[in-house]
Amino acid sequence: MIRRLAFLCLALALPAFGQTTLNGAGATFPYPMYSKWFSEYHKLHPDVEINYQSIGSGGGIRQVLAGTVDFGASDGPMTDEQLSQAKTKILHIPTVLGAVVPAYNVPGVTGEVKFTPQVLAGIFLGKITSWNDPAIVSANPGVNFPNQPIVVVHRSDGSGTTFIFTDYLSKVSPDWQSGPSKGTSVKWPVGLGGKGNEGVAGMVRQMQGAIGYIELIYAVQNKIPYGVVENSSKNFVKASLESVTAAAASAPKMPADFRVSITNAPGKDAYPISSFTWLLIPTQSKDAAKGKILNDFSNWMLADGQKMTADLTYAPLPDAVVVKVKEALKQVH
Repeated sequence: MIRRLAFLCLALALPAFGQTTLNGAGATFPYPMYSKWFSEYHKLHPDVEINYQSIGSGGGIRQVLAGTVDFGASDGPMTDEQLSQAKTKILHIPTVLGAVVPAYNVPGVTGEVKFTPQVLAGIFLGKITSWNDPAIVSANPGVNFPNQPIVVVHRSDGSGTTFIFTDYLSKVSPDWQSGPSKGTSVKWPVGLGGKGNEGVAGMVRQMQGAIGYIELIYAVQNKIPYGVVENSSKNFVKASLESVTAAAASAPKMPADFRVSITNAPGKDAYPISSFTWLLIPTQSKDAAKGKILNDFSNWMLADGQKMTADLTYAPLPDAVVVKVKEALKQVH
């Protein structure tokens, strides 16, 4: 009888030691950083598991609106229309800053290729079709470009990386603005589609003559050459922690809802295709315990998590933004 009571007491106690699993989905742009954070947070809290599906920002937005995940993630802010569809208020929580780079595979060219805004727009509009086009050659004196057709690679899925890149092209090219314009998905004039940053990086690496836009860490990890881009001050700038930080520092003032674009930012040192990326967190969680964990994780991310960003070539949030985000997180429960 005593043994049976002891077993019953143990069985009743077991749920207290159970695992809490949070499910999230969305952007591939910050996936390497999020994987690191979720792993480190789990080490501190073994009873908490955070599963994240790197399916693209469009998928993350759809799933958080449908309530099939506990949080979403996107590099393109949700629109007013999308936010109006939400059953509960959704916060955009900035996490890190990153860069989208033009990565390429040009036979015989290994150094850094310089890209003007006009050349990038021309390539992705299908107007510049060969690597030895005069517009490319004139921006790169001394580089011997082959007479090689350009193979454009873009995202096939709804993508925040696409939003960042097309947001930039819309600012620097009237033809792009009046044509494909900006969005997580656009009607591409030319090119082949790859799924996720991983898919685009893989296609560029494998195909001679290819060019695609990918988040910086994917170019670095896959050892794919990527170009320097002419910014609004007419300086050619390479994507780096410093140049992304400079873009954030010189960009417009952060709005209260954190939905801000910092592409084509002013400043001589600013990398022009930079962006914040966001977690999409409902203020009212369906499970109070999960809401508390999301709040705790987010505050940990703003403190200890920011110290881990440089190793994966992301830039940390500016201190002033961290202060504002901590205040906003008080709404999450």
